[in-house]
Amino acid sequence: MTDRREVFEKIPVPRAMMIMAVPTIISQLITLIYNLADTWFIGKTNNPYMVAACSLVLPAYTITIVIANLFGVGGGTLVSRLMGLRNDEEAERVGVLSLYLSFLGALAYSLICLALMGPFLRLLGASENTMGYAREYMFFVIILGGVFSVMSATMSSIIRSIGYSGLASAGLMIGGLLNIALDPLFMFVLLPDGKQVMGAALATMLSNLVSFLYFIIQYRKLRPTTILAFRTDKGLPGRPSVFSIFEVGIPAGLSLLLFDLTNIVINRLSAGHGDIELAAIGIVVKAERLPLNTGVGLCLGMVPLLAYNFSSRNIRRMNEVFNFTRLTGLGFSLVCVCLYRVFAGDIMRIFIQDEATVRFGTEFLKARCFATPLMFLCFSMVHYMQAIGKGMISFLLAVIRQLVFNIPILLLLNHLFGMTGIVWTQAIADTFTVIASYLIYFRVRKKLKLDG
Repeated sequence: MTDRREVFEKIPVPRAMMIMAVPTIISQLITLIYNLADTWFIGKTNNPYMVAACSLVLPAYTITIVIANLFGVGGGTLVSRLMGLRNDEEAERVGVLSLYLSFLGALAYSLICLALMGPFLRLLGASENTMGYAREYMFFVIILGGVFSVMSATMSSIIRSIGYSGLASAGLMIGGLLNIALDPLFMFVLLPDGKQVMGAALATMLSNLVSFLYFIIQYRKLRPTTILAFRTDKGLPGRPSVFSIFEVGIPAGLSLLLFDLTNIVINRLSAGHGDIELAAIGIVVKAERLPLNTGVGLCLGMVPLLAYNFSSRNIRRMNEVFNFTRLTGLGFSLVCVCLYRVFAGDIMRIFIQDEATVRFGTEFLKARCFATPLMFLCFSMVHYMQAIGKGMISFLLAVIRQLVFNIPILLLLNHLFGMTGIVWTQAIADTFTVIASYLIYFRVRKKLKLDG
């Protein structure tokens, strides 16, 4: 573990962030590309109902990420903090428990979706035109493949938490690249016309399975020299550790659920204006993920460094890591705002040639892109609080963002301005959220004496 501790303790911050964040950013972008690939290939059918169906299932798929966050973020950040305290045995026990709980949670969710698929999709806004496609996508991606997806993400988080960011990201990259390759094979070669959504779902399920198998192999390779283990012969973690997993993990999961809830509200409100508008906003939400996934990659690379140095009380290095991350992410986000404003129409046509969908989507993307830097600042603050073990504060930030500002403003502006109000909500809501987040952030720093 000596070489990894140097990344946490001694290597200059820009280089340490490159080691931890660059692989994570790349894996996030490949994940983005394969998510966009589904939309792009389905868009080639010029069938907006297929596109809308995949957008409708996105919130249901997000719940698998919620489960992965619950145990991957909760367990992973604790592992890094325990390593900072030189308590590697407890870190090992935490890693094992996180894996087992993640598996059980994913299995339970898949069974619930199997039993309640129809009502669930209607709740998400499926119409007669989109229900059949949505059922196909949910069955293969979530019901059959949900466990693989959750376990891959959880195992990646635990591996990253001990400093092996490259290995953690490689598994997600392998799955993403395989998905891109399998999409056209299943959609346009192996399955008949009209089954493109099923083809995309099969490609995603098989890709997640391959990622899962990769992580099992990596765990076995790293087990002799790291805290990673599948065995339970060392017993369960102590009560404080179990509490800490859930203290950070539950808010991390619930925060994503609130984000998911906002997407459901957007879909429901957009569906009220028509399936074409729903298809357009679905493409826009995916297209704007480039800067957001880059920002998430930065934050994921930052978290182990923050957690380790927080627990070892190297506050100066901790602050350097956070400041470097914020400046880098904010700068990239601002560049993306400019690019989206100029090339919004061209970006929409990459995904679909239906002119009505392109026209709506161009207008929507030009409006929503202004929220990009603000969203990054919100994400970075939530990840900061998770890293230092302040799970409830990170959840409070999510509540403020989604329940206090985002959803009420969505409902109000939709009532007043229709779809125009919906697409401008994010920028308005996140302006207020950033102000509230930084007020809370300065209070936490003062209380914990983190101004070193």
